[in-house]
Amino acid sequence: MSVRIRRVYEPPESADGVRVLVDRLWPRGLSKDAASVDEWPKALTPSTELRRWFHQGQGSYEEFAERYEAELADPEAAGLLDRVRELASKGDVTLLTASKTPEQSHATVLVRLLES
Repeated sequence: MSVRIRRVYEPPESADGVRVLVDRLWPRGLSKDAASVDEWPKALTPSTELRRWFHQGQGSYEEFAERYEAELADPEAAGLLDRVRELASKGDVTLLTASKTPEQSHATVLVRLLES
């Protein structure tokens, strides 16, 4: 199983495998063809409230990660996480995000959960 994170603005690579957009909002200025997204499970993304809370600088990344993991316990989100885990068990999966710092984003939380 190989799960990696890439910025959605980077050109697709053959090693990407299944490309999964893990942002709630479509990336600005990017066409759907250029993004080459295979799946877009919006319910797997952080809630609007959590995303705004974090981007307003109201808490640490660690607290954000804890709150996001709690949101992922929702049955719909948990089912989508299982779906991505199933895809990863069959081949490479690339989680795509528009975040400028993917290593400090929800995508890192997803990778950790998928690999556990």
